[in-house]
Amino acid sequence: MRSGETVFVDTGAWIALALSRDPLHARARQGWEELRSAGARLRTSIPVVLETFTFLDRSAARDVALAWKESLNALRYLRVLECKGADLDRAWGYFKRSELHKLSAVDATSFAIMEREGIRRAFAFDHHFSAVGFLLVG
Repeated sequence: MRSGETVFVDTGAWIALALSRDPLHARARQGWEELRSAGARLRTSIPVVLETFTFLDRSAARDVALAWKESLNALRYLRVLECKGADLDRAWGYFKRSELHKLSAVDATSFAIMEREGIRRAFAFDHHFSAVGFLLVG
């Protein structure tokens, strides 16, 4: 990974970082440290924030979800990207691809947002990102 590269952070990475009991927690922590050491410019999206918050709220506790959301505000190197109507329109095209079985709508919007923003790398544990050509961190 190049120093200062922009990296999109997916829901699975946020969850693994937030929950020490998550089976991918150690791997996520290592990936996070690598991103920070490289000075990565982190991006995520409103749909990813909502999906992560909902997961943490339901599987952990409301205070865990709220603490995670508040922690995002302290990350100066993180920008939360909006999901535009054009991104949603583009996202539907991914559902026509047979190799993307069980693709989530949030992942499809993430792909569209990453394309719009010119982001090639994702901090994700979901194979769908690499299936559409993004490079994985983590």
